[in-house]
Amino acid sequence: MKAKAANPRASLTLTRIRDGGETNVRFPVICLITGGEGAVPGLVREAVSAGIDLVQIREPQLEGEALASFARQAVSEAARTSCRVLVNDRLDIAIAAEAAGVHLRGDSFPAARVRSVAPAGFLIGRSVHTPAEAAIITVQGGCDYLIFGTVFQSRNKPPGHRVAGVAGLRDVCRSTSLPVIAVGGISVENTAEVAAAGAKGIAAISLFRDAGRISSTVSRLRQQFDT
Repeated sequence: MKAKAANPRASLTLTRIRDGGETNVRFPVICLITGGEGAVPGLVREAVSAGIDLVQIREPQLEGEALASFARQAVSEAARTSCRVLVNDRLDIAIAAEAAGVHLRGDSFPAARVRSVAPAGFLIGRSVHTPAEAAIITVQGGCDYLIFGTVFQSRNKPPGHRVAGVAGLRDVCRSTSLPVIAVGGISVENTAEVAAAGAKGIAAISLFRDAGRISSTVSRLRQQFDT
């Protein structure tokens, strides 16, 4: 399935309504992915204060109650703000922590299965790596957005890891009607290219590692989407 590419500069608001629950997310989106460094509460607090839209809890070293506690702290920091907290691939933890949603790995269970048991207003994202995969996931339904990467060389990936580049990102954006968020080697300097390719946001770990500079980074990123 191939969907017509949207205007890369256009904004949109995703409203997930189900059984009376509602969650709003405005695109373009800026998403902080936690990187296994004990980011809560300091980093998440700064991210929320800076106006980051999504915080994706990705802490593979944590299991069970430790991960749930981490997620609860993040949800608490984001309470009564426009920031939404998602948990990476752990639906049980996301629900227990009262997070806004879950982000599924590319090899995870179908989004439609999550949707059938998720609370009202739950957001569901998924990682994809090719245009064909993005098209299939779109047809299957259940997802609210996709994250695609690795777009640029990233220090969070091993040497030799496949890089899709802007052309690969553009192909994915054209293959789906869902908002696509770019990840991998994202910087303030290359965000305008990402936006021009059709992406509706960016996600990053290293870009937000310095908590003291998050506010200025977010401001500059938004300017890149507006140019």
